[in-house]
Amino acid sequence: MNIIKMSITRPTTVVVMFVILAFFGVYSLTQLNRELMPRMEFDVISVSTLYPGAGASEVENSVTKKIEDAVSSIEGIEEITSTSIENFSLVTIRLKAGSDLDKALQNAQRKVNAIRSDLPESVKEPSINDFSLADIPIMTIGAVANMSETEFYDLIDHEIKPALERIPGVAQVTLIGGNEREIQVNINEERMAAYGLSILDISNVLINSNLDFPTGKIKSDNKQTQIRLQGKYSSLADIENVILKYMPDRTAVKVKDVADVHDGSKEIETLSRINGIPSIGITVQRSTDANTVEISETTRGILDALESEYEASGLDFMIAADNAEFTLEASNSVMIDLVIAIILVAFTMLLFLCSVRNSIIVSIAIPLSLVSTFIVMYLLGFSLNLMSLLAITLVVGILVDDAIVVIENIHRHMEMGKNRMQAAYDGLREIGGTIVSITLVLVVVFIPISLT
Repeated sequence: MNIIKMSITRPTTVVVMFVILAFFGVYSLTQLNRELMPRMEFDVISVSTLYPGAGASEVENSVTKKIEDAVSSIEGIEEITSTSIENFSLVTIRLKAGSDLDKALQNAQRKVNAIRSDLPESVKEPSINDFSLADIPIMTIGAVANMSETEFYDLIDHEIKPALERIPGVAQVTLIGGNEREIQVNINEERMAAYGLSILDISNVLINSNLDFPTGKIKSDNKQTQIRLQGKYSSLADIENVILKYMPDRTAVKVKDVADVHDGSKEIETLSRINGIPSIGITVQRSTDANTVEISETTRGILDALESEYEASGLDFMIAADNAEFTLEASNSVMIDLVIAIILVAFTMLLFLCSVRNSIIVSIAIPLSLVSTFIVMYLLGFSLNLMSLLAITLVVGILVDDAIVVIENIHRHMEMGKNRMQAAYDGLREIGGTIVSITLVLVVVFIPISLT
C-alpha cells in the first residue's frame, strides 16, 4: 500500500512543481521590460549653454573657456572637447572607464554653479546631462490636418502633446517642424527716430506691459482681499495701444504710431515631411525603466482616439518609426525558434529512439528550462532586448544538443534492463561532466562579446 502511495504521490508532486514553475515563469515573462537595446551607461557628460545674440568667438571666450577651466578639475576625466557656435556652447567630458558617473555629474554641476556669476548676464542656465540610450526617441510620428498652419501647431502643442506626455513612462515629447504662431511688431525706423525712441526702449515697454502678478492686499475687520495686476495682452489692439512715451505737449506715443503689429508665424527653421507631405513631427522619449512596448501600445490607442475626436478637422497620424515593432519581431522570432527546436528534437527522438515517451519528455523539458530563465531574468532586473533575445536563441541551440545526447544515453541504459530511475541516474552521471564541459566551452566563446 505504501509503495502504491509513493508511486502516485511522487509524479503528482513533480507535476505540481512543474505547474508552479511554469506559472512563475510566464508571470516573469509578462513583467519583463521589453526594449530595443539593453540599458547601457556611457561615461560622457555634456554641458550645453545658450548665449542669445553672441557670435562664435564671443561664445568661446565668455562661456566655453570658463566652463572648460571649471570642470577640468573633476576626477577621472580622460578628455574634454568643446564646440562654440553662434548662440550656443557645448562642452563634452569623457570619463575614464569605471568612473562614478553620478558623482561626476554632481561635481560638474557644483563646478558650473561656482562660476555662474562670472558668465555674462544674458547667458541662459547651463544644462548638464549624461548620455543615455533612453534619450533616443522610441517613436517618431507625423501629424497632418486640414486647418491653417498656425492653428494646427497650436492644436498639437496645446492638446496632442500634453495628452502624450501624460502616458506613464513617457519622459519627453518633442515637436519637429510646424509653423508656430508669433505676434510680430515691425518697427518703422524713420517714425521711431522721429519720436526719439530706440528699439531697446520699445522692447522694454512691451515686456514690462505684458505682466500678470500680485500687487498687494486690502485688509478689513472681517476679510482680506488680494489685489492682482492683470496686464497680459489679449489682442493685437492691446499691443498697438501700449503707450511708449509722452511728448512735451502730453501727446501719447503708442506702438501703432511707430510700428505695424500683426498676427504672423515664426521663421521656419526645421521642416518635417511624411511621404512628401508637410507635417508636424512628434518624437516620444521614454524614461529609463519604462516598457517600450507598453508605451507604444498606449500611444497608438491615444492617437486613434484623437483622430476620432478631431475627425472633422482631418487630423491624421502616421507612425514613421516605432522601436516596439523591432522588439516584438525579435521576441516573436525567439518564440518561433523555440517551437521549431521543440518540434525538431521531438521528431529526432521519435525517429531514432522510436519512443513517443522520450519525445514528450523533451518537448516539456526544453520550454520549462527557458521558463526558469525568465524567472532569473526578472529577479535580476534584466530586460527583453536584442542582446538578451540573442542569448536566449543561442541557449535554445545548446539546450537542444544537450537534450538529445542525454535522452539517447538514458535510453541506452534502459535497453540494458535498468529501471527508469537507475537508467536516468547512470545515464546522466556518465556523460554529465562531458555535457557541462561542452556547454562551458560554448559559453567561453561568447565571453569576449559580453565584455565589449
